[in-house]
Amino acid sequence: MGLLSVIVPCFDEEENVPLFYEELLKHTSFLTDRDLELEILYVDDGSGDNTVMEVKKLREKDERVHLVSFSRNFGKEAAMFAGLENSRGDYVVMMDVDLQDPPALLPEMFSYMEQGYDSVATRRVSRKGEPPVRSFFARMFYRLMKKISKTEIMDGARDYRLMTRQMVDAILAMREYNRFTKGIFGWVGFRTKWLEYENVERVKGETKWNFWKLFLYSLDGITAFSTAPLMLASVVGVLFCIVAFLMIVFIIVRKMIFGDPVSGWPSLVCIILMTSGVQFFCTGILGQYLAKTYMEVKKRPIYLVREKF
Repeated sequence: MGLLSVIVPCFDEEENVPLFYEELLKHTSFLTDRDLELEILYVDDGSGDNTVMEVKKLREKDERVHLVSFSRNFGKEAAMFAGLENSRGDYVVMMDVDLQDPPALLPEMFSYMEQGYDSVATRRVSRKGEPPVRSFFARMFYRLMKKISKTEIMDGARDYRLMTRQMVDAILAMREYNRFTKGIFGWVGFRTKWLEYENVERVKGETKWNFWKLFLYSLDGITAFSTAPLMLASVVGVLFCIVAFLMIVFIIVRKMIFGDPVSGWPSLVCIILMTSGVQFFCTGILGQYLAKTYMEVKKRPIYLVREKF
């Protein structure tokens, strides 16, 4: 028989762990008809609540439940990578424990896999329940990525994705420390079917992703899959050099023809502040790429395991 691995990243989700388990079992009876067994791999991302204890309770009554618990919080990207690395299935699916990724879609996802697709990915067609400001900036991010990156990143894409073992192995081959999984999915390619659904709100608890964390995550995505910001810094530098040269020529000509005195210090201060701001902005862009390179060359492990079964 084949095996389906369900990867479930968790961070302070003790209320949702048993709810997800019950909901998943309701919608996986179709696996028997396809000669597939099930394993559920919870990845605890250094939770400070009783998430691990709840997983252990499930393990006592169901040996298909497994756990990888981190020594501290390494982030969701590390949790997803750990799940892929520890999964054993011929098919692997990643799902959020808060049930925003509906298990009810699994039968339909498998039907597309049987048509020859290597993966079935999901995307939200609405953002009901999200703050308007957050939704606006999320859409702007996806539009920007489409313009500056050659990697396919769909608007509203979720991490909820069913994949073949071949695609999982391709993702695991990319062992970069600074991970942006949505971009990695697109970079490795393979034949993908996109499945759309309406946004589903969390069952219990609150999201761990605030605006600042999402902003930093978007920077990771931009620097990981586009060098356009570096080109922008270069172009801005060239433009300012051209403008400075033209202004020097203009001042000299005006002085020679009209004898006008050079403008006072206020305009000079404004110009210095503006050019200094642009210089710091461009230096910041270079710093972002340098920081990513610095973390990569250290070769630190993506995660450390405290407990596993």
